[in-house]
Amino acid sequence: MTRVDESLGRKRARQTQKKGQSKPVNLLAKQQLTITTDEMKRQSADGHGPGDANGSARGKKRKLAAVTLPDGVSMYTKETIPWDLTGYWRQRYSLFSLWDEGIWITDEGYYSVTPELVAQKIADHILPSSLAKPYVVMDAFCGVGGNAIQFALSPQCEKVIAIDHDKAMLACARHNAEVYGVAEKIEFVEADFFEYAAQWKGDIDVDVIFLSPPWGGPSYKHDEVFDLEAMTYGGKKIYAAARKITPEIVMYLPRNGDLNQILDYDPDNDDIKVVHYCLQQRSKALCAYFGNTAAGLLE
Repeated sequence: MTRVDESLGRKRARQTQKKGQSKPVNLLAKQQLTITTDEMKRQSADGHGPGDANGSARGKKRKLAAVTLPDGVSMYTKETIPWDLTGYWRQRYSLFSLWDEGIWITDEGYYSVTPELVAQKIADHILPSSLAKPYVVMDAFCGVGGNAIQFALSPQCEKVIAIDHDKAMLACARHNAEVYGVAEKIEFVEADFFEYAAQWKGDIDVDVIFLSPPWGGPSYKHDEVFDLEAMTYGGKKIYAAARKITPEIVMYLPRNGDLNQILDYDPDNDDIKVVHYCLQQRSKALCAYFGNTAAGLLE
């Protein structure tokens, strides 16, 4: 097992092997991503995505006409933001660097969307430049579109199939993709993923499925090791549904998720990669890479 940073790494190392189990999870070093809120705001004003070394925008900055917001979507201000969302609102530029261009988000979206830098790094790992051909990516729980947008921004992405059963979330995802100029690369599907997977006929060749399921709110933070079966949908059920479509799966999970449970999802795989993604030295989440999805991790 690859050695990782102190604290979290040591705690995770104790999780990685069950009693009597000889096969460890391959835990890679944490991915460190650091950017300040002021930098996010400055880049947003310039129309550039964070982390662009050459200063070029990854998406197309555009002005959008005023529209009526769908039910469930609120445009809060500092004065109107609910108290329990204040902390997330203060970090809004880390969620979407183009926030000031009219990003839509639901209350749940504030704490469920992947921070933009993390979503960008995950897209780089799933869609490395070494791919023989652009991928079709399925984002099974797309929420307000944070990950789907970053997949679509990659030149190694042919198409994104973005699925969510929540009408307001999907409306946000579609609108936000327009803000970033990538809506034409994303097919938005309003559906329950489990029903969708059960009816899958293989009409489209999906190269990889990205799973960022609802974690059941922020209460997971209180556990030293979080039971992944306690999420809104159990991790085992989610993984089994995705396997009906492809074995090439990436799961985005709470940072304290039980690695032993991840190992059990695919007991015949002895090379599951698990990576912690961090912002400003703090782990935000972990990703488990199954099948051949981890090619970009070592580039």
